[in-house]
Amino acid sequence: MAEAKSAESKTAETLLEVDGIETCYGLSQVLFGLSLQIKSGEMVALMGRNGMGKTTTIRSIMGLTPARSGAIRFAGEAVRGLPSYRIAKLGIGLVPEGRQIFPNLTVRENLVAASGNRLGASDPWTIDKIHALFPRLAERTSNMGVTLSGASSRCSRSAAR
Repeated sequence: MAEAKSAESKTAETLLEVDGIETCYGLSQVLFGLSLQIKSGEMVALMGRNGMGKTTTIRSIMGLTPARSGAIRFAGEAVRGLPSYRIAKLGIGLVPEGRQIFPNLTVRENLVAASGNRLGASDPWTIDKIHALFPRLAERTSNMGVTLSGASSRCSRSAAR
């Protein structure tokens, strides 16, 4: 009985679990039995040299490059095989590399353009909440998107999702 409780609490604490995934691009296998766990509240960095599978790992989790085997669970729900839009609706987001903002809009206009309470959250993100999380964006609210540093533009994109 104690083992069952321990397993239950372990599952409850795990937000993202990747178990033995294998992913290929055509005939070229990139991921070989990759496993990882991220607990609720943890911050994790995926690091490695070019070509080591970091992007493929993220793309596999998001369903953009589907894993051919293994398991991917988010908040206890199996997500491997789901379309990427369904995975995103569960709360997993991807902020791609690059600027990907509207350079001819202000920071505020970029946030408004990408905002929306698509999931009908009872406590949705607002411009004030985004500014509280990213105070440097608040300082630059009237700046044009083209003037943002790479880090600031990623904050703007992250906050708007």
